[in-house]
Amino acid sequence: MDKSQIITMESNSKYEILIRKIKNQRAQVCVLGLGYIGLPTASMLATHGLGVLGVDVNQDVVEVLNQGEVHIQEPGLKTIVQAAIGSGNLKISNQPGISDVFIIAVPTPITPEKKADMSYVVAAAESILPHLEAGNLVILEATSPPRTTTDLVRPILERSGLEAGEDFLLAYSPERVLPGRILHELAHNSRVIGGVNPASAEAGKALYECFVESEITCTDATTAEMVKLMENTYRDINIAAANEFSRLAERFQVDVWEAIEIANRHPRVEILQPGPGVGGHCISVDPWFFVEKAPREAQLIHQARLVNDSQPEFVLQLLREEFGSLSGKTFAVLGVTYKPDVDDIRESPALEIIALLEEAGAKVKASDPFIKKSQKPLDFLVESVADAYAGADGILLLVNHRQFDSLKPEEAGDLLANKFILDARNVIERQPWQSAGFVVKLLGDGRD
Repeated sequence: MDKSQIITMESNSKYEILIRKIKNQRAQVCVLGLGYIGLPTASMLATHGLGVLGVDVNQDVVEVLNQGEVHIQEPGLKTIVQAAIGSGNLKISNQPGISDVFIIAVPTPITPEKKADMSYVVAAAESILPHLEAGNLVILEATSPPRTTTDLVRPILERSGLEAGEDFLLAYSPERVLPGRILHELAHNSRVIGGVNPASAEAGKALYECFVESEITCTDATTAEMVKLMENTYRDINIAAANEFSRLAERFQVDVWEAIEIANRHPRVEILQPGPGVGGHCISVDPWFFVEKAPREAQLIHQARLVNDSQPEFVLQLLREEFGSLSGKTFAVLGVTYKPDVDDIRESPALEIIALLEEAGAKVKASDPFIKKSQKPLDFLVESVADAYAGADGILLLVNHRQFDSLKPEEAGDLLANKFILDARNVIERQPWQSAGFVVKLLGDGRD
């Protein structure tokens, strides 16, 4: 028997031992990063019987969780976190420890130059090094540019003297969930596991089978990275089409919302809705990873990003058409999160619009029911919608939170200095507001 056959037998043995430990709920899992994905994942694993060490370098996060509270607003999350900690299966720390499985669920933000900031991934991988042992499984969950698992994470981990795919297993498995539905979608959405070898993918599949009730597909690591980026890029391109249609509708004096509704009656057409921009940590970020790594090939992707990133400026253009100079004007902004009914402000187009308004010399008073003034260092936040209205020259409805569905013109009219509202989400009914004396501007309606 030659050396390669012996290594293969030993690798398979370690893989099978790990699988048995996972299935028998004897595996110890270390989750690095307790944000929107890491904390729900750690809690799901813990409530399904595995021992989990949740790690975050932010000491405030560690203290909040150890006090039985959560730092993220997400339906059902506090309940499952408390259950996981109460069972003794989930422990919280600021340092990783010896484990069978390591999951890297740290942020991968975009830099001002539209490049992937991989510093958190690098730091997490390096923190594993002192604890990495033969037979371990390391899974990268952080959304990353293609070949991150093989070209960035693997060399870092192999500084331990262990070889990926032989001595330890290495895989990539991206989250595919929607804020506001994270716990449900973690369990019920299909999942993809990409390994540096088949054994790594199969071990990852065994782990997620602890709580995933839908299909789990195994592939290689780079394909799995591509899958995640392709999903969000597809959405971004389609939103860019809707946003560009809104600009064309203004140009040709058409109501884009009516036009989209009619076009979507075609059995093979499903145009999305326009808005003030694209935010969040996925759709507004992930396409740039393709542009960064393959700029010549990703030209359509690049153009879609430029369209969506410039939509906040289009909103300001609509305001300038109404007011002329914005200097000295005050605007009541309703909604600052990147999407409705969540507290997530990452890459929010509303924040970009506010920044542009302030650059133009305008004052902003913003109200958001999902963000308390005391929670976030946002100077423009006020306590209530009424506070935002007081003395404002106009209302900007930028996020379609459910609380804004019932806005009434009579509640605003006496507080405003000027009766104007720009609805960037097609939320309000025009007729009551116009009857109350308001100038109503709907983004994408060029009939005005």
